[in-house]
Amino acid sequence: MGSRPAVFIDRDGTLTEEVGYVNHPSRLRLLPRSAAAIRRLNQAGIAAVVVTNQAGVARGYFSAEVLAAVNSALVLMLKDEGAYLDGVYVCPHHPTEGAPPYRTVCDCRKPKPGLLYRAAADHGLDLAQATLVGDKPSDLVTARAVGARSVLVLTGYGLGEWEHRRTTFPVPPDHVASDLFDAVDWVLSRCSA
Repeated sequence: MGSRPAVFIDRDGTLTEEVGYVNHPSRLRLLPRSAAAIRRLNQAGIAAVVVTNQAGVARGYFSAEVLAAVNSALVLMLKDEGAYLDGVYVCPHHPTEGAPPYRTVCDCRKPKPGLLYRAAADHGLDLAQATLVGDKPSDLVTARAVGARSVLVLTGYGLGEWEHRRTTFPVPPDHVASDLFDAVDWVLSRCSA
């Protein structure tokens, strides 16, 4: 793999508001401080990469075109605030719902690590120097699978998961942060240590 550190970021509930299936760009809202968090990664030279499961495509809730439009809107929202993503990696599959080609058992649906491996290959990223930030226990599993650190944020599903289900987590988080900005703070403090 490469040598560049990275922060992999779950989309819904971590970077953007958790609103259920985002079936139109107008439903997408950045969480407060998300753009500032991405800007800090940009300034530190750390890759900021979104990794997101979007089974709504497989389930027929929205098309691949709508998904692309939503992710384009995300990129533009961040750009308006002086931030950029190094990549957006999406798993549109579901193992049992919908029709082929989207109904498939894939290697990219988190907690499987396929999206992280693809991003690392595309961008020369060092997974041992990577952190995955998400709001679900499955995100922590994905991080562990590639030897990356994990941060659970208390936005989206994170607060409920942490308060009520943490004894059932298959993998404990390396850190718990109030939001993406605090997660990035933790990552940067470890880099400079």
